[in-house]
Amino acid sequence: QVQLVESGGGSVQSGGSLRLSCAASGFTYDYRCLGWFRQAPGKEREGIAIIDSDGSTVYADSVKGRFTIAHDNAKNTLYLQMNSLKPEDAAMYYCAAGDGRCAGSRSLTHSYGMDYWGKGTLVTVSS
Repeated sequence: QVQLVESGGGSVQSGGSLRLSCAASGFTYDYRCLGWFRQAPGKEREGIAIIDSDGSTVYADSVKGRFTIAHDNAKNTLYLQMNSLKPEDAAMYYCAAGDGRCAGSRSLTHSYGMDYWGKGTLVTVSS
């Protein structure tokens, strides 16, 4: 059974950092599109970063230069390093994985090809 479990969320002051993790079970991250998404109360889900099987990445403009997506195949874990956090970054963060490679930026903007989702980890940022 495929399962993605996020961890690392919490409360941080503006300007602080957090690292989110997403552990997979039931499959491996090899040869898949992987991503992080978030949803704030009253807002639509937003794609913030994806990484393809060749290591290429795409970031939302809102996090570019502040967030870094990476994965460790040996640990079967996906990460999101978040620096210089702002109050507007507060949201529930979800990791996702697809059965194949990313479909370009559509995997970020429309969750295209994302077949598996975690249940989320909450990030709050105080000003």
